[in-house]
Amino acid sequence: MPERGPPENELTGKAPPAELTMLDWSPLGLANDGMVRLDGSGRITDANARALELLQCTLEAVSGRDIWDAVPEEIAEQHESATIKAMQTSGRHAFVAHQRFEGRWIEYTFRRDASGQAVSLSDVSSTQRLQHLLEDSERYNQLLFDANPTAMWMFDRRSLRILAANQAAASFYGISRREFVTLRMDALFDDGEGAALMSDLAPREAGREVRFELRLCKQRKLDGGLVLVELACGHVMWNEHQAVLVSLADVTQRHLGDSALRRVNAELGLALAQRQTELVTARRDLDAFTHAVSSDLRDSLHVANGFATTLAEKYASVLDGQGMHYVSRIQASTRQLARLVDDLRTLAQLSQLSGDLETVDLVPLCRSQIADLTKRDPDRVLALEMTATLPVVGDRRLLGMALACMLENAWKFTSKKTEAWIKVALLPGKLPDALVLVVSDNGAGFDAAYGEKLFSAFQRLHSSADFPGNGLGLAIVKGVAARHGGEVWAESAGQSGASFFMTLPQGAPPAP
Repeated sequence: MPERGPPENELTGKAPPAELTMLDWSPLGLANDGMVRLDGSGRITDANARALELLQCTLEAVSGRDIWDAVPEEIAEQHESATIKAMQTSGRHAFVAHQRFEGRWIEYTFRRDASGQAVSLSDVSSTQRLQHLLEDSERYNQLLFDANPTAMWMFDRRSLRILAANQAAASFYGISRREFVTLRMDALFDDGEGAALMSDLAPREAGREVRFELRLCKQRKLDGGLVLVELACGHVMWNEHQAVLVSLADVTQRHLGDSALRRVNAELGLALAQRQTELVTARRDLDAFTHAVSSDLRDSLHVANGFATTLAEKYASVLDGQGMHYVSRIQASTRQLARLVDDLRTLAQLSQLSGDLETVDLVPLCRSQIADLTKRDPDRVLALEMTATLPVVGDRRLLGMALACMLENAWKFTSKKTEAWIKVALLPGKLPDALVLVVSDNGAGFDAAYGEKLFSAFQRLHSSADFPGNGLGLAIVKGVAARHGGEVWAESAGQSGASFFMTLPQGAPPAP
């Protein structure tokens, strides 16, 4: 009779490789867990490869030995007695132990059957790690709950009984935590105040849970006092209870503060409206006064200049040279004072002009202003340099005022030059949507240390005997720049001339 070979695999019907032993193909050998077979006295009779791997030994080393001699000593000391006792009574016992050397967590399961005892060993390290992480997380959450300075508690959704409360909640209500957890939720609310909240937080059918939300309501402390609180409520699971987590913030003082703030804001709004009305009235009165004074001054100056002209024309034969000099001085002074009145009025009106934006070519404005200056001083020879067009977006009237002041300033300070020139140009600004208007000359220049004073009203860096003027022209230029959202500055290199700059932000002009 031929020798019988290894049994066929019941699932595949194929015989195992010849090099494997009979044990490898037995149910013991095919198990994924470690399996150890014991005799009636608890000695090892057989073990699969997984069990030997977990026990860190060979079958020859443990065969015939007591199972507790094969496991680590600290595990035997901790679990041997309990296991023997359980096996005598129920025939089954399981425990999880940590193998320090390998760092593994092994679950040992002892079972008694007809042929003796069997022990299964399972590596549950990953499960234990997850369990420990979960326990750490629960401890951390419990610590956050207990030590949180915000009052927090949980209650059962069905019975409304308080399940847990932190110290902040107990302190808020003036009771101990032990007393707190004997209460129901409705004991914390004034009559009827919590009815809507309880209704919304009542158990719902699956898929219709209430989202975490804020609520403002009144709550009664146990000393009888009512407070206004903000409650944040959300559904949680707590020790297998369907619960609601509640956090509380006392907003009584904040609400009172908000009410006081709203009252103060209302009072400030009324005061501001009254102040604005007063300012409008004061500005209207000032405009009327400015108009009246300027008109009266101009009329008086016109009369004075008329008398001086009459003296010069009708009484020239009577007046000697000194007298005629006085007459011309009177005429010059009246013209200068009339110009001062005009400039003051212009400066006062800058903030009230409409500021209508359009595309303006500065070249015609420059030529018109130079023509006016030439009529007043026909003996002057001056070269005006600029490109064929200088288009900018701005208010035509305001730009005309600024150019008039800048060109007259350059005309004045080049009066002592035999070959005077003025250059007008547009340069790109620092911002992509801005241009810089530059008016340069080769005139007297100025000390750069005092450049910031040039654009202040009535500030002069030269004697009026050398260069007459009223000190308002560049102040008007600064006002025009401000109306366009720009700025001004000046540069000079001593007596080699000066350059005056005005930035003009370029917004698209309105459609015609």
